Amino acid sequence: MPVNKTLGFTLVELVTGIVVLAIALSLFLAFLVPLSVRSVDPIFQVRAAELGQAYMNEIMSKSFDEESSRDGTGLRCNEVGAPLCRAIDPNSTVGNRLVFDDIDDYNNINVTGGQLLNSSNQAILRSDGRNLYEGFSVSVTTFYDDDFDGVNDGASVIGNVKLVTLTVTTPNAEQVSFSAYKTNY
Repeated sequence: MPVNKTLGFTLVELVTGIVVLAIALSLFLAFLVPLSVRSVDPIFQVRAAELGQAYMNEIMSKSFDEESSRDGTGLRCNEVGAPLCRAIDPNSTVGNRLVFDDIDDYNNINVTGGQLLNSSNQAILRSDGRNLYEGFSVSVTTFYDDDFDGVNDGASVIGNVKLVTLTVTTPNAEQVSFSAYKTNY
């Protein structure tokens, strides 16, 4: 009489399979989760670049100094017969950017989230009405740097070259910096 064999798995085989599957899934997830967290980094970097470029374009379109002619017909500060350029005010504050008329007005501003406005002083909103740059911040410093070494020439030096440094900080604390020289020519 033939012996009837039952086909199937034993309890030991099932438990072993479950353990192997659990180990494989945990290794897979250990590699996958960090990638999903970092997947937002390129989006933040693109937004930081857009925001930084917009602010830098706005700043660099302004006059070199309060004492410089804005219509192109007058003398520039520090020229013979013109007033001296002004010292950069270390205590500039955020105000209505519509009245900012020279790059010194942007010195030491630090704006974040809902304070980030476009050049018309309006909020920058997404299609759902939320702020596009929520969690971002922008800070700007301006100083005289006539020797182009990236170091402040000092409060007593009033020259013909200013360095504007703008730093955008993303929601994940990454800092993206932009720098540009503005000359009095």
